[in-house]
Amino acid sequence: MFLLWPVSMMTCLGLAGEYFPPPDSQGGWRQLQEAAEIRKLAGMDLNRLNQAFEFTQRCSQNGGLLVVRHGYLVYEKYFGRAHRNANPDMASTGKAFTSIACGIMLNEFQDKIPDGLNTRVFTDRYLPEALPLDDTRKAEINLGQLLCMSAGYHGEGSSPGVVFGRVVPLSPVSGQNIHDLDVSSIRTVLWTNAGAGYSYSSPAPHIASIVLRRITGMELQDYINERLAKPMGWGSWGYCLHHGDFTMPHANGAGSTALHATDALRFGYCLLHQGKWNERQLVPADYVALCNKPSPFNPHTPFTLMFENNSDGHVAGAPGDAYYKSGAGGFGIFIVPSLDIVIYKLGGNDGQYNPDLTGIPQSFAYDGSRTNWKPIPRTPFNEGSMGGDDGLRRVLEMVSAAVMN
Repeated sequence: MFLLWPVSMMTCLGLAGEYFPPPDSQGGWRQLQEAAEIRKLAGMDLNRLNQAFEFTQRCSQNGGLLVVRHGYLVYEKYFGRAHRNANPDMASTGKAFTSIACGIMLNEFQDKIPDGLNTRVFTDRYLPEALPLDDTRKAEINLGQLLCMSAGYHGEGSSPGVVFGRVVPLSPVSGQNIHDLDVSSIRTVLWTNAGAGYSYSSPAPHIASIVLRRITGMELQDYINERLAKPMGWGSWGYCLHHGDFTMPHANGAGSTALHATDALRFGYCLLHQGKWNERQLVPADYVALCNKPSPFNPHTPFTLMFENNSDGHVAGAPGDAYYKSGAGGFGIFIVPSLDIVIYKLGGNDGQYNPDLTGIPQSFAYDGSRTNWKPIPRTPFNEGSMGGDDGLRRVLEMVSAAVMN
C-alpha cells in the first residue's frame, strides 16, 4: 500500500503525468514496504535490497540506504546516528550540487557568460581576486575544466594525476584552508597545464562557485535554496559552515552540503527526470544530459561535471548510463536512467553528524549501537568492509542486481 496524500494528486504530477513527491511535511514520497508490492509495482527483489543494506552496514560507522524506482520509495533503512531528518556532512557529495547550480547559472545568465563552459574564468570579469595570476597557465583554465577536475589543479592528499588513463603519482601540496577558502583555493598550485590531465582537486569546484557568486550576485547556498530547494520542497538543510569559534563566510563549493535523506533523493530524482520537477524545468536538460557521458573537457577519466560516470563500464555490475557523486565517509547519490532508479547511500563517522556544523537542531535519540564499530577485515572468504568509492560501487551493483524487470 502506498501513502495517502494530504494534498491533491495534481500537486504530485507533471504535465505529462509523471509522479513527483510532495514535501515530506505534506506526505512525502509514495512508499512500498511489502515484498509482493515492491515486486509488482517497482519490479525489485526485496531480499536483494536487504542484502545491499547488510553490506552498507559494513561500510561505515553510521549510514543508510534509500532506493526509488518508478517513483516509489521502495527501500529506506538507517543505522547508527543516521535517520531520515539528519543533516550530516555529506562531504564531497556536495560537489554535485555546485555543478548543477552552475548549470542553472549558465542558462539563467547567458548574457553574462555567453561562452558557457568554454569560458576562461581567470579574468577581471569573473575572478578579479585571482589577479595578478601566480601562474600564467591559469589564464587558460575554463569553467568546464574546473567542473571536470581537469583544470590542472593539484589533487589533495595522495590523489594522483591521470593522463589519458595513465596514473601519474603526485606529491602532496597545500590546498584549501577553510580560514581563507577563496584565496587558498585560487592559489593552489597547478601540476599540469589546463586540460592536460585529471586530478581530484577540491579547489576547482570551489573556484567555480566563486564565479557563480560573482555572476548571480548570490551566495551558493542561497542560489541552491531558491533554484532547487524551494521548488522541490526540501526540509531544513544547509552547509557545514561552523567549525568551533570560526564560521566560514561562504559555502565551500567543494562540498559539505547537509540535506535530509529524502531530499537528497529529490535532488537525484530531478536529474533522473532531466532536470524537471512537476511542470518546471529547474535544471537545463542539455546540462543534465552531459553528466553521464565522456566529456571533451576531461578525456582522461570517466568524470564529467562533478559526476563519476560508468560510460566505460568500470562498474561492471551496473548499467553504462549510471552516474553518481561520492563523498568522504561513504556518502553517495546515484542516478541510473535506464533502470529508472535513484539511490542515496548515507555513511559517515560520528563527527559528520555533529549538529554544530550546520546549526540545524536535531532531536534524534541515538542508542549508541555503533559507538565501537570497527571495519571487518577482508579475507579470501568474504568481502569484509569496503569503505569509500569501492563500497559505493558495490552498493550500486547490488541494487542494480535487485531489478527484476
